[in-house]
Amino acid sequence: MKMLPIFLKLDGRDCLLVGAGTIALEKIGTLLASGLRLRVVAPQAVPEIRRMAADGVVEWIEKKFEPSDLDGMFLVIAATNDPAVNQAVFHAAAEKRVLCNSVDDVPNCDFYFGSVVSRGDLQIAISTAGQSPAVAQHLRREIDEQLPQDLGPWLESLGNLRREVLATHPRGEARKDLLHQLAERQICDSDACPSRLLARAPIADQVASARGTVSLVGAGPGDPELLTLKAIRDIQKADVILHDDLVPPAILALASPHAEVLNVGKRCGSKSITQDEINALMIEHARKNRAVVRLKSGDPVIFGRAAEEIDALNAAGVPFEIVPGITAAFAAAAAVGRSLTDRRCASNVVFSTGHHAQSHNNAPLPQIEDATRVVYMPGRDLELLAEQWLQEGLPADFPCAVISQVAQPAQEVHYTTLDELAHLPLVSAPSLLIAGWCVASDRRSGSSASVPDSTQKVEL
Repeated sequence: MKMLPIFLKLDGRDCLLVGAGTIALEKIGTLLASGLRLRVVAPQAVPEIRRMAADGVVEWIEKKFEPSDLDGMFLVIAATNDPAVNQAVFHAAAEKRVLCNSVDDVPNCDFYFGSVVSRGDLQIAISTAGQSPAVAQHLRREIDEQLPQDLGPWLESLGNLRREVLATHPRGEARKDLLHQLAERQICDSDACPSRLLARAPIADQVASARGTVSLVGAGPGDPELLTLKAIRDIQKADVILHDDLVPPAILALASPHAEVLNVGKRCGSKSITQDEINALMIEHARKNRAVVRLKSGDPVIFGRAAEEIDALNAAGVPFEIVPGITAAFAAAAAVGRSLTDRRCASNVVFSTGHHAQSHNNAPLPQIEDATRVVYMPGRDLELLAEQWLQEGLPADFPCAVISQVAQPAQEVHYTTLDELAHLPLVSAPSLLIAGWCVASDRRSGSSASVPDSTQKVEL
C-alpha cells in the first residue's frame, strides 16, 4: 500500500466526529490535542461526551448522521459501532472530498492514526497501515522508553539557535554542515555554551577548520541487538563504511542509503586488499571531509589490526575515535552460559589466536590450569593445538567448547575434552575455542569435572 507520512497543521480546522460512544470517546483526546474544532453528531452520547459538550469543549448535535453534516469539514471520523453507518460516512465524505477515517475499518479509511511518541515539538508516529495497531503500540512503548525525557526543551533551544544561524550565515554547504553538527550537541542557556559559540563563529573559520573523522567501530559478534547505541549512531551518519568480511548484512543495513559501503575484509588467508590499502582509503576519505567508519567484527582492539590503523591515522594527522564492541569471547561465554573468570576454577583469562595459542606457561600444576583459554580463529585442524597443550601439562579431560557463528542464527556449540578436541566435526567459520574448567558443567577444577552434551544448536 502506497502511503505518504505527513504531519498536518490542524489548529482551528473543523472536524466531524460521527458517534458519541466509547469508540468515539477514545479518539476525542487525540483530536482535541491537535487543536481541531470538534463537532459530534450522534443521537445518544456517553456521560463524558455530554459533559464536554456542556463545558463547551465540543459541540454535540443530537441526531443521526446526514451527508450535509460534512459541509465545511476538513476531516471526518466515523466512530460508531455500526459498520453500515461508518461505511455511509466514508462514501459521503468521498463525494464531498473530505478526508475520512473509520475506526478499525481499514477499507473505509483515507488515512490512519499512528501511535505517537511525543517530546515537546518532537513527534514520532508509527503506522502499520491498519494491519496491526497492536504492533504499532508495542513499538511506540519501546521507543518511548529509550528517548530522553528532556528532548522537548533541547529541541526548542536547538530551534532557536537554528533560526539564529539561518539569519546570520549565508546559504551553502558550510551552513548545512553547521546545522548538522548542532543537531548532535548539547545546548545550554549560557552565552559561553560551546554550541552557541560554534553557531556564532564566522562561517569561514568553520570551513577552514573542517576535517573528516574516522571511527573505529566494533560491530560485535553479528547480532544487531548487541551493537552499542554509539555504534548505531556512527553507522547511520557515516558517509563511508569500510567493513570486515564478517560483518553481517543486518548490521550493514543500518547505514544511510547515501553511504558508500566497501568490503575490505580479509578472510581465510585470502587477501583481496592489503592493510596499507585500507589505511590509505580511510585517510583519503577523511581528507575529503567525510565521516568514515572502519567497521570491525567484535571489538576493534581485539585481534583487529587496529594498532596499525591507529598509527597510520596519527601519522596522517587524521582525527579518530574508537567505539568498543562486544568481542566474540564474551558472546561465546554467554552462548555456553559460563563465566570466564569463575572464581572457583579460573582467576585468569588468556586471549590468543590460532597462530599464537601456546601459553608458554611453565608454572607447576595446578596453576597451569588456573586460566580460561580463549582462542580466536583456532582453525580447522585442532590436533596440533591439543598436542601443545597436553605437552604443557594440561590434563586430557580438560573441558573445551568450540562455538561456531557466535550470536548469529546458525550458532552451534560443540563440547569436548582436550584429548578429543582433534576429533570434533568441522564447523562453519568463524569459530572460537574456550578451554578451561569453567566450561565443565559442575565448574569444579580437577579431572572429575564433567562436560555437557557434545553439541547444541542454538536458535537465536
